[in-house]
Amino acid sequence: MTSGKINVTVENIFPLIKKFLYSDHEIFLRELISNATDATLKLKHLSSIGEAKVAYGNPMIEVIVDKDQKKLIVKDQGIGMTAEEVEKYINQVAFSGAEEFLEKYKDSAKDTGIIGHFGLGFYSAFMVADKVEIITKSYKDEPAAHWSCDGSPEFTLTSSDKTDRGTEIILHISEDSQEFLEEYKITELLTKYNKFMPVPIKFGTKTEKEGEEDVVSDNIINNPNPAWTKQPSELKEEDYKDFYRELYPMQFEDPLFHIHLNVDYPFNLTGILYFPKLTGDLQIQKDKIQLYQNQVFVTDNVEGIVPEFLTMLKGVIDSPDIPLNVSRSYLQADGNVKKISNYITRKVADKLKSLFNENRQDFEQKWNDIKIVIEYGMLTDEKFYEKAGSFALFPTVDDSYLTLDEIKEQFKANQTDKDGKLVVLYASNKETQHSFIASAKEKEYNVLLLDSPIVSHLIQKLEMSNENLTFVRVDADHIDNLIKKDDATPSILSEDEINQLKESVEKTLEGSNYTVQTEAMDSKAAPFIITQPEFMRRMKEMQATGGAGMFGNFPEMYHLVVNTNSPLASKILTSGNSEEQKNLIKQAVDLAKLSQGLLKGEELTAFVKRNFENLP
Repeated sequence: MTSGKINVTVENIFPLIKKFLYSDHEIFLRELISNATDATLKLKHLSSIGEAKVAYGNPMIEVIVDKDQKKLIVKDQGIGMTAEEVEKYINQVAFSGAEEFLEKYKDSAKDTGIIGHFGLGFYSAFMVADKVEIITKSYKDEPAAHWSCDGSPEFTLTSSDKTDRGTEIILHISEDSQEFLEEYKITELLTKYNKFMPVPIKFGTKTEKEGEEDVVSDNIINNPNPAWTKQPSELKEEDYKDFYRELYPMQFEDPLFHIHLNVDYPFNLTGILYFPKLTGDLQIQKDKIQLYQNQVFVTDNVEGIVPEFLTMLKGVIDSPDIPLNVSRSYLQADGNVKKISNYITRKVADKLKSLFNENRQDFEQKWNDIKIVIEYGMLTDEKFYEKAGSFALFPTVDDSYLTLDEIKEQFKANQTDKDGKLVVLYASNKETQHSFIASAKEKEYNVLLLDSPIVSHLIQKLEMSNENLTFVRVDADHIDNLIKKDDATPSILSEDEINQLKESVEKTLEGSNYTVQTEAMDSKAAPFIITQPEFMRRMKEMQATGGAGMFGNFPEMYHLVVNTNSPLASKILTSGNSEEQKNLIKQAVDLAKLSQGLLKGEELTAFVKRNFENLP
């Protein structure tokens, strides 16, 4: 029998492990099973090169809960250890510069997950156990060893009568960690962290039955060969869909398409990303991509590794080259991580371009379900923006789809302003802006339908990148004032009459935030139209979605455009009764407000009451 002290430079290594190294104590099981997997795969390698003169067979990892004895056991059939190796790998804790480490991480260690970084994975067991035992037999022809430690630097190391190859870790679960003796809890952790480990994992519970130990309800809980570990040539479309359902069993809709990632230089990365149907809610879509390291689940917060706009996708990324055991600031500055992020951006852009080129009609049908990702990417990633020009689409109100180059070509004939800029009209809601869309179409203007929540930011970006292009919503500043027309409609009123009409309307609206404008339009057009300055409205929209904050709070400002050729304009002018004139203007303004959803509260109540009273 051997006994002694574990070789560490500070006495309080175990309290540190227990309290600081991980914010979630549940990580201990991931660490132990990762070690068991490594031991098994090492044996596989040594067997394949003839160094281990043993049959590899079909090894598995067993996880057993013994609730009566308050034990949790992790067993593998891997490479095992000799007593000398136990001394080397367990007692000689890989922990240099302990005092500096303690000082550096005493406040922030909860966020760093640094056990693996310092070779302390096995010792994470002491976060949940009062005592830990190791019973192990090496693949070499040497006696088995039994190591035991009660959470102090003291340990014992004796021989064991174990005859089968591999390692058994026995955790005597502490009183404050009894949840880890519950079958549901261990099932939850195994499913979360080890669902795709490369070695089969069997989980069971141990109970007493008529004086004999009996393992019940044991079953394989993982898929050792998930789709992302295979070559794309090995998989069919249905295989990708099946894997999607395996990742997201509560997701009932199939993904729109997938992107298989597979690169081994200058870094190693595999994975499958899926484009699901997306909604306008950006936040609810995020954190659906799972990050793995050698098939071990790490996190579903992939910010900094996956470009931000792609965090709305679903799927898996697996890379041994991502430094997982350091702080997020270090991660974001890591060169490999930046290369991986750039690679994923390029791969996604290339896939979208090929889908567009191969079957544009199908791509157009999927556009509304994927546009939020592409538009967000165009806003936040310059390299993606450059590539997106070849496949980003802009729907029209007539359900056709155009690229930006096609818009420039088709709109230039009759939609330029006095400075020669192309004016791109768009609507954000076909229902509420129907009258404005109809008016624009009557004049043979083209109108896009841009209804995503980030459209104001997007068109701002497009204008900055295209010098001779400006976007104007159909219900903004009246379009006939913006677009150069050779056949402008003449006014039936004289200049004095127009000024008189404008003065009467302004007097009625005195104290409001409406600027009165007059315009000669078709006599059948609406007599009064409310518009909002494009710049002002756009800045407010950008403010509402997290932009334009530097400009402060914008007031609500509107233009009231009076059609001088309307019969109502003439009626207002010829009315000899000032009260009647005021009522006509008030009624027309309220109708214009109602059409824009601006008539609310007390004004709406008064409007409804007035109209009921005027019924014959």
